[in-house]
Amino acid sequence: MQNENKIRTLWLIGCGNMGSALLARWIGAAETIVVVDPGSPQLPEGVEHLSALPVGVLPRPDMVVLAVKPQIAPAALAGLPALVGPETVVVSIMAGTMLADLAAFTGEAVPVRAMPNTPASVGKGVTALYANGLSDEARVAVDALFERTGAVVWLEAENQFDAVTAVSGSGPAYVFRFIEALAAAGEAAGLPSELAEKLARATVVGAAALAEADPRSPRDLRAAVTSPGGTTQAGLEALDADPGLPALVRAAVRAAAGRSKELAEGR
Repeated sequence: MQNENKIRTLWLIGCGNMGSALLARWIGAAETIVVVDPGSPQLPEGVEHLSALPVGVLPRPDMVVLAVKPQIAPAALAGLPALVGPETVVVSIMAGTMLADLAAFTGEAVPVRAMPNTPASVGKGVTALYANGLSDEARVAVDALFERTGAVVWLEAENQFDAVTAVSGSGPAYVFRFIEALAAAGEAAGLPSELAEKLARATVVGAAALAEADPRSPRDLRAAVTSPGGTTQAGLEALDADPGLPALVRAAVRAAAGRSKELAEGR
């Protein structure tokens, strides 16, 4: 890393949904940003594009972010060890890929595991990070990069990634699914479809903003909306009826965490 943790060169390998969400917030984070992707991604002005990892000796990047699918990593990252050095920080967002497995791609570079989520594209994401033996300087640089996308947490143990993946990594999809369901329910209750979707979107956005701004717990915020014997209580009782929303969410997180473990085991 450079003085004052300035990133001179940042490589992003893979620019799919998650990679592009991160890239949207990383403009200006490094003097040079290079995207390595075999496709034709829509890139912000000033970002360089390579269709594959270069061959030969180049100035080594300060930081490399691996955003390829784990299934294609062996082919896509085969040339990476020759292009990075011991001072390079390699951050992997590949789900289910353990630090021990990253060693095949990172060579002498320092590996970091990360699990961001797609709200990163609007600066409202959350990224969980874990590394062994990372220098203080490198840790500050990784923090600074991902803080551009939202909140950052460092995990105490690598085995927490399965649960993190199931909660915050997959969580936005659960919320979007709820918006879909709420809008469909509004339409079924007699609202025009466009109005039902507008109400559902705005309600979830507003509730999330209140949850962020108000120090009260989610339980207390829920109670504040729920008058005894009122309409909200009737709706909540329906949500909690067997099997109930809590049980369904537990099942969703359990299934996603189980799949994360399977990916780590190569299944």
